[in-house]
Amino acid sequence: MSTATVTGTSGEDRSDYSRDESRAIRRRSLRLLGSLVSPLRWQLVLAASVLIVSTALRVAGPALIAYGLNTALPAAVDQMNWLPTIGVVLVYLVTAIGGAVLIGWYVVVAARLTQAVMLDLRKRIFLHTQRLSLEFHESYTSGRIISRQTSDLDTIRELLDGGLNELVSGILFGAFTLIMLLIIDWQSGVILIAAGVPLFLLMRWFYTRSQLVYRESRVISAQVIVKFVETMTGIRAVKAFRKEVRNDDEFGGLALDYRDVNMRSIRLFGTFEPGLMAVASVSVALVLLWGGIRVVDGTLLIGTLLAAVLYVRNFFAPLQEVAFFLNSYQSATAALEKVSGVLEEEPTVPDPAKPVDLWRARGGIRFDDVLFGYSDDRVILPDFTLDIPAGQTIALVGTTGAGKSTLAKLVSRFYDPTHGAVTLDGIDLRRLHPKDLRRAIVMVTQEAYLFSGTVADNIALGKPDATLDEIKAAARAVGADAFIEALPDGYGTDVNKRGGRVSAGQRQLISFARAFLADPAVLILDEATASLDIPSERMIQDALQTLLADRTAIIIAHRLSTVAIADRVLVMEHGRIIEDDTPDNLIGGDGKFARLHAAWRESLV
Repeated sequence: MSTATVTGTSGEDRSDYSRDESRAIRRRSLRLLGSLVSPLRWQLVLAASVLIVSTALRVAGPALIAYGLNTALPAAVDQMNWLPTIGVVLVYLVTAIGGAVLIGWYVVVAARLTQAVMLDLRKRIFLHTQRLSLEFHESYTSGRIISRQTSDLDTIRELLDGGLNELVSGILFGAFTLIMLLIIDWQSGVILIAAGVPLFLLMRWFYTRSQLVYRESRVISAQVIVKFVETMTGIRAVKAFRKEVRNDDEFGGLALDYRDVNMRSIRLFGTFEPGLMAVASVSVALVLLWGGIRVVDGTLLIGTLLAAVLYVRNFFAPLQEVAFFLNSYQSATAALEKVSGVLEEEPTVPDPAKPVDLWRARGGIRFDDVLFGYSDDRVILPDFTLDIPAGQTIALVGTTGAGKSTLAKLVSRFYDPTHGAVTLDGIDLRRLHPKDLRRAIVMVTQEAYLFSGTVADNIALGKPDATLDEIKAAARAVGADAFIEALPDGYGTDVNKRGGRVSAGQRQLISFARAFLADPAVLILDEATASLDIPSERMIQDALQTLLADRTAIIIAHRLSTVAIADRVLVMEHGRIIEDDTPDNLIGGDGKFARLHAAWRESLV
């Protein structure tokens, strides 16, 4: 039996991937990088051309100095011919200035490339995560999503801004330097190539070790962010249960782990940099020693020796920048792996390939042999069948875990059934066009969320083109008009600014107005009156009787007073309907609802 489970690797922030998993993740990351860079290939060609020319001009400097000392200066001293000296000075100035100008141009072109890639990637993450099914968001914590959009993207940006430029320019500079060294003095070039053996071993050791450390760093960094976000988001529960001390200990432990992994990375670099300096110093010393012997023998000119020493020194100079790149590269690689993992996630509730348009929804709902479970061993609705005629208001009653909210999520198509079908006016919800589905079915939950903006903006969420009169009419219908008008700027009050704060019950009234303005064919109220006090709830009852008269409504409530307006009450237990009748008939019987109602009446005495 297939079940509703999240697939993919993005949900796992682990550092112990197997070799095959690591290869798959690396391929996934490269695919993402390729898709980001592919539209910018001509800008990449321009940047590469500018970099190659500028690097060639920079590398020409020591060779020009050698020519000046070996040829131009003797001509000026012995023959009083200053033209070669003037010529080499002018050429040197042209190459230096030209190289500097081109490097400046390259920096601008590379920055544009980076910003274009980051803009594309940032938009992709937001658009993709917003379109993923509710199942993904219920299993993937908000702190980890925030980490993907903030710290991970910042790490990738830092890599593209500096690290990658340093790597490419460093490799080109080193290659051109070695070529020029072999041209002017092949023996010094051989010494430098021999020094490449310990250099390669050192770089490989650093790369291997830092790869593990920096992936671990990203994992712990994400855990720190998750802990902070969850603590601040649930601060009321933290205060209510006096969880501050325990949170301090847990966050302190994570912070210590983060410090320790950062110290390990610093110690790695502290070993690598002196090793690199030692290889460079020995190489320069050997070139100087062997070159000095040849100068004494008369087989090598002093200018050529100076150029060889400069080339060897210059060869090692960018390698320190390459080491910095390896730092940011490891961190950015781990970040890119996690970002690509999120972007690889597929919606478990996909849009239909050939959607069916629903021009006017009547609101008839049917569950046809529906089987649904959140996992293999957790079946919520086994072989569930139910007919809800258009225009009927039903109330779902039952203990926690009976399947009431699951039923509502299936009607809203937050999830799809494992087997069977849920239909609206005879059309399988999986075939309906998303815009028709969202227009026809609206759910109001206990968690009434208000977005940044005015009260009017929040009410008009489901109907952005609504007029202010329509917004006010919807608010009056649910009894929200009085408290909204009492706010500092009425309907224009910003809900996130001082004076615009509203209580939990008032937020719920705004969400009711929002749903009623959308005018759906099917309205689902999932514990939607739980935050209201008794007077507010009675006000809502009056509004509901009018507003639900011509639409299908599904009411889930523990307060039995809320179900009194229903045409029909369904009592659920273990994913099955055990009672189905009008409220009055069930109250007059001897079933479970009658006992629940009697207990509720006694609690009011």
